[in-house]
Amino acid sequence: MSTQQEDRKPVLASLVQAGDQQKEAERITDFIFMAKDISNAYLVTTSAGDVMVNTGFMDNAERTKGLLAPKRTGALRYIILTQAHPDHYGGVPTVRESGTQVIGERRFVNTWRYFRDLGPYIGRRSAKLWSGTVKRGANPPPPPEVVPEIVVDRRHEFELGERRFEVISTPGGETLDSLTVWMPKERVAFTGNLFGPVFLAIPNLVTVRGDKPRLVQRYLTSLDTVRKLGAELLITGHGDPIRGADKIRASLDKMYAAVSYVNDAVISGMNAGKDVHTLMREIKLPEELKIGEFHGKVSWAVRAIWEEYSGWFHYDSTTSLYGVPRSSVDADLVELAGGAGALAARARKKLGEGRPLEALHLLDIALGTERTNPDALAVKKDALQALLRESGGQNLSETMWLKSEIAAAEAALAPRQPS
Repeated sequence: MSTQQEDRKPVLASLVQAGDQQKEAERITDFIFMAKDISNAYLVTTSAGDVMVNTGFMDNAERTKGLLAPKRTGALRYIILTQAHPDHYGGVPTVRESGTQVIGERRFVNTWRYFRDLGPYIGRRSAKLWSGTVKRGANPPPPPEVVPEIVVDRRHEFELGERRFEVISTPGGETLDSLTVWMPKERVAFTGNLFGPVFLAIPNLVTVRGDKPRLVQRYLTSLDTVRKLGAELLITGHGDPIRGADKIRASLDKMYAAVSYVNDAVISGMNAGKDVHTLMREIKLPEELKIGEFHGKVSWAVRAIWEEYSGWFHYDSTTSLYGVPRSSVDADLVELAGGAGALAARARKKLGEGRPLEALHLLDIALGTERTNPDALAVKKDALQALLRESGGQNLSETMWLKSEIAAAEAALAPRQPS
């Protein structure tokens, strides 16, 4: 693999870094302006005051506020939050004004509490995936604890100046508290990350870093809710807006059909007696339904849907019912194999046959007993690099996981400096 291929940036990485060089707010229409951030913040102006849809991240809140300030036309009357991820609502304490009312879905507080309560756990996992992509200060502030003044249960409507806003609960995309903001007169829909951080892509129903699972039927229902609006301008959480009713409808139709296809294929496979790993390998989208795999992947969606319907027990091993993992016998397997070096040699053979995942199974056993075995570490590094080449660098979580594992193997192989 060439250095250029190795350094190719996933689409999502480019989107979350898009605002690094932004000098002024971007005009979307005469009354909508965008400040790019890890997730974008939007200003909607009216003759009776302003509305913000999301506020960006904590670290960049002052910058976001400054970018939008020249476009302001009145008091900030409302902040509408499409979801309780910090890159969408972290700037609330900085941008809100006296009298500003915050609008959130009824599960908004429960969602940020989930991340607060599991902060150390999820923080460690997120750092492995995102530390090389998202630049943060040395002592970043924690996410704020925002409690909306207006709580949306299904739907909330209001008028401000000449504009009407319909705020619709659309859970099941990237969070369980997603909101869509619909402006019927202007035919504008703000969807946040309902469709994921990259539009026209497979949803990430269960993230690698950890999150409450999203349900596939709820996602499809929410997608259909937006589809029926007939938007002429669709504004998402990241990237540029999608313009044109025909283009928007065709894109939403394709996403609906693609996810429905995966869902139906999982159900069919389960009824045929196939295990989840077989279905993860076998289920592929037909060419006419292929969409991006930038945050989620088809194989991950297969597993998420399978476990949504069937739960965590796969009927494959009695040991799954108890708290003793397979790794508890690593030392026995290494001894029987004749040492970690013997397993590393077999893993090298698997890798040479184009079977890097089987190689990694063997290496997990070898390194489970001898964590610094140089032969096993060398094969592991090569197997991970093979997977990175095969991935094409398209999916951010997959790419950053593989790169971090390669870096860990390289660090373990590096000669120790004398103390």
